[in-house]
Parts: sequence; C-alpha cells; structure tokens
Amino acid sequence: MRIHLAIVAAFMLAAASQVGAAEETDGFVSLFDGKSLDGWRICCKPIDERWKMWRIDNGSILADSMNARGHDYSWLATRKEYGDFIFRMKFQAYRDSKGNSGVQIRSRYDFGSWWMDGPQVDINPPGPWRTGMMWDETRGNRRWICPDLPDGKWVDETMSSPKLKFYYSDQNINWNEMEITAVGSKVKVALNGVTVTDYDGKGMLDDKVHRERNTGTKGVIALQIHSGDQLRMRYKDIFIRELGQK
Repeated sequence: MRIHLAIVAAFMLAAASQVGAAEETDGFVSLFDGKSLDGWRICCKPIDERWKMWRIDNGSILADSMNARGHDYSWLATRKEYGDFIFRMKFQAYRDSKGNSGVQIRSRYDFGSWWMDGPQVDINPPGPWRTGMMWDETRGNRRWICPDLPDGKWVDETMSSPKLKFYYSDQNINWNEMEITAVGSKVKVALNGVTVTDYDGKGMLDDKVHRERNTGTKGVIALQIHSGDQLRMRYKDIFIRELGQK
C-alpha cells in the first residue's frame, strides 16, 4: 500500500509539473513564486504599514485586514507595467470575511495622494454576484463601467450573470479561478470558466481623464484591500502572458 501511494504521489507531482511547464511554454510567466513578494510592492499610507496586511502564508499571498481597524486602501502591485495581456490567478474567499477586494489592471499608484487610478475587476465575497464586474477607480470617473452606470448609481444582482459560479473555502471546490484578458480597448473577465464581463472601453479608458492619469491602457496589476474593510483572502497560481510583444 505504501509503495502504491508513493507511486500515486509521484504521478500527481509529475502531472502538476507538466501543467506548469505547459503554461510557461504557452508564453505564460509566473508572477508569484509561492514564497516571497518578489516583483511586487505594497502601496498604502505609511501609517497602515504597521498592520502587515500582505504576507506569504502556506504557499499563497494572504490579504488580512481582519484586525486592522480604521485602515485605508492597501494594494499589492506588480513592479512591472502591462498593456495587452492574459492574466490568470486563483483566489480563496471566506464566509466570515465581509471585506471587498479586486484586481486593478492598467493602473497607476500616486504615492503623493496614496491613490490607485485605473479600472478594477471586482471581487466581493459578501455579495459574490458582483465578482467580475468592473469599477473604475480613476479620479474623475469613479463609477461602475461594466455594467455601464452613471455616477451615483449602484449595481444590483439583476445585472449579474445567471451562470456565475463562486466558491468559498469550506466547499469541496474551494479556490476560484479568474482570467482577465485585456486587448486594446476590450477587457474580458471569466470566473471559474464563465464569462461574466465582456467590455469595450473605447472612448472611455483612453479619454482625457485617463490620459491625464496615464492609466487605462497600460499600467500595473494590483490586488486590493478596500478601505476600512475586514478582509481575509488568499491568492496563488498567478500567471500572465503578454500579448503583441515582439
């Protein structure tokens, strides 16, 4: 039996290695080595650094603001900027975490005002139907852009995809898979294999507001802890494939 289990374990390890190799040969590059935050930087107000809301835990990036009372926004951003790409990651959500997260794309952090400008793909465990919708954090246009809503109007569950799948840490499937494809003005978001956003930002993501902030078409990718929220979430298996590169 022990020999049999050893053979099975070796087979599974080999299979996992083949999957990783396949992703890299397809042009995907890992953004997380499983043991450090190399290639990333924490973007937050200096006073919030004391909370240590971003850390490595059990081979994943742990966002933890459960005990960080009164904190402002905190971001974990790539040091490199990206234009057109396919981005993949897995995230784990917890039922007792009432906080909000998201993935900023083509964004830019202003260290003078402590603000991350750019479009964001929402992740919202308390109301999972919102996950995959797009909000624009860019100052001068802070509103929902997919669905496209005027300033001051909020999304509701009737606007979500009826096929959406979302998993929590206590379920049999306990990691969610997200893929974000950004090509030109178009952004597509798939959650657990279901397309939840298919957005064309032509005339908006490249408008005067976004050009002045130097965002919307190229910038960093960043994971979010929303201001004041008590969030616990894990991220792993983070890959990106740049498109249109010579």
